[in-house]
Amino acid sequence: MKFYNSLTRQKEEFVPLTGNQVRFYSCGVTVYDQCHIGHARSLYLFDLMARYLRWRGYAVTFVRNITDIDDKIIQRGIKLGKTAAQVAAENIQKYRQDLTALGIAPADKEPRATENISEMIAHIQALIQQGFAYVADGDVYFRVRSFKDYGKLSGQSVDQMREAVRIDHDPKKEDPLDFALWKQAKPEEPFWPSPWGPGRPGWHIECSVMSMKYLNCATLDIHAGGRDLVFPHHENEIAQSEALTGKLFARTWIHHGLVTIQGQKMSKSLGNFITLQDAVGRYGADPLKMFFCASHYASDMDFNEVKMQEAAKALERIHILLAREPALTGNPEVKHTEVASIYAKFIAAMDDDFNTPEALAGMFELVGYANRHPGTLQAREAAGLVFWLGQNLLGLSLLSEQAVLEADEAELLKEREQARAQKNFKKSDELREQLKQKGIIVEDGKNGQTWRRA
Repeated sequence: MKFYNSLTRQKEEFVPLTGNQVRFYSCGVTVYDQCHIGHARSLYLFDLMARYLRWRGYAVTFVRNITDIDDKIIQRGIKLGKTAAQVAAENIQKYRQDLTALGIAPADKEPRATENISEMIAHIQALIQQGFAYVADGDVYFRVRSFKDYGKLSGQSVDQMREAVRIDHDPKKEDPLDFALWKQAKPEEPFWPSPWGPGRPGWHIECSVMSMKYLNCATLDIHAGGRDLVFPHHENEIAQSEALTGKLFARTWIHHGLVTIQGQKMSKSLGNFITLQDAVGRYGADPLKMFFCASHYASDMDFNEVKMQEAAKALERIHILLAREPALTGNPEVKHTEVASIYAKFIAAMDDDFNTPEALAGMFELVGYANRHPGTLQAREAAGLVFWLGQNLLGLSLLSEQAVLEADEAELLKEREQARAQKNFKKSDELREQLKQKGIIVEDGKNGQTWRRA
């Protein structure tokens, strides 16, 4: 297996640090609001990667954190007249509902920042003792220039960053690029006691501490997140982690591209902010996943009605096949070389940096093959693979189209079958139209009549 590593800027063979154990960390949600479709892409993609690695024989521990204390959460609480804890609790509940709606299981561990404050304080104290951090009137800052490798992930020198980024002047800082490890509490803000006075951790320190604690290591095999987190979040994670441990923080960095809405960045002010719940409610979880798989994870993608219709049509092709060819259950045994060679294309694509567009192409090659050989064992094998790959590796539900029929629907289908047997094609066409009005599409083939929900 080969992955593109954002740290080395090249595709590399994936080799875990310890045997077949994979310690995998993904930056999770900041619970100040509901998840949107950008979060949906992140949640789905990294779940897919963990799922595939497990199928490939790796023992994966997947940790995805929850940031439940942050400036945005505090500000939202002030706006709504609620405490930060209330805002976080409400949105954590919605986040759990979002995972269910998307058909994604929780990560192996989903630690909350507020449950790990003592470990963050200990980490910060150690950085101060080693000279990498300093206290300034109740705040604690990391000395960026004290860490010689700062900028290695984003590919910029400290001086380039200083020139390129507008940084508000803070008289407490020794250097404008220094970032907060601990923030002194303002009046009416939530706080925790610390050696530097009441306050709360900075955002960056949370992920360093929780990833190493819950994966029980100093070096992660995979650290994942959106491309918008490369700088400053992930750059700062590297600095504050490696400064303390003296070890490489993460061997492989995986970053997914961003989601725009009709070419524009999502924004509530533009009215193009689409929540995960709204997207799943309107289109369904499977079409949304097909949409995400249609682009390589590293590329940006635009969410629009046309692409969602394309995803739904692609999914419909699979449903039509599975309605006609009863899928073999379990991991199908492939006996036919043509089916095996197409199946191999799917695996090769996924092994090559999780190339889901190529993997989907392999799946639809199987669909096409099955359609060219209806009613044969080869078709059943191909359909079985489509079902198994979709459910187990791509995380699609692929609910059976052969749902329980209403009594009147079953009767109409039976009547139509009899009409065709009697060559009463006029009546057959009339019954087809009646079934269509009930949302049932009837198709005729060599093996007789098949149906599916519209």
